[in-house]
Amino acid sequence: MTKLNCLIVDDEPVARKGLEEHMQAIDFLHCVASCEDALKAASYVNEQKIDLMYLDIHMPKVTGIDFLKMLKNPPITILTTAYPDYAVEGYSLDVMDYLVKPITFERFLKASQKAMEYFQLKLRAGQNGAPEVDYYFVRCDRKFEKVFFRDIAYVEGMQNYVILHIGDRKLITYITLTSLEDQMPKDQFLRVHKSFLISLPHVKAIEGDEIILENARIPIGRTLREQVVQRIIGTYLFKR
Repeated sequence: MTKLNCLIVDDEPVARKGLEEHMQAIDFLHCVASCEDALKAASYVNEQKIDLMYLDIHMPKVTGIDFLKMLKNPPITILTTAYPDYAVEGYSLDVMDYLVKPITFERFLKASQKAMEYFQLKLRAGQNGAPEVDYYFVRCDRKFEKVFFRDIAYVEGMQNYVILHIGDRKLITYITLTSLEDQMPKDQFLRVHKSFLISLPHVKAIEGDEIILENARIPIGRTLREQVVQRIIGTYLFKR
């Protein structure tokens, strides 16, 4: 079953807990994280695959509306608030739905089902369109070399150039790690450190603050550890 990776953004602990409980009762929703402000939420939206965001409007420092305007490629968004007067501005930002607190389970389910239907519609449209490109050409040593995403174990950033580690080979090309990351498939690659981008299918294990690949051990950035572990392991963990 397709599950939507969800993010809750609300400064009220009681409201966050209520949304989490609603989410647990719906099998196609998976809560990636629950944040109390937009600044913390930004790291999840920028670094992880978030399909659906439940976003409160009234928050300190940065409002939900301002946060949504800041995002270049926002996920499907459902606004939540105790102030229904903001509905018009919210819908002008193409939000999926608008939930007024206190949010009943029935209303939450209806909005979530609408988001799921929209997600599946986009997915089918993508499948019926142009075939997904699974390779890029990399310029190195005076030639353009074809590289398949599936063959890249990890990428190492070195100031203004990167090293692509492909099996026992290393390809060096002149580009920043951030620029390369923006062009890589988000469902296959993950930034785990300021200097490293790893391929999720190549991960063998996580040990302490390191990710173990077949021929390398990659450090996990201190501030990224929680979301990195969540993204790699997610719900794929046997529980007691």
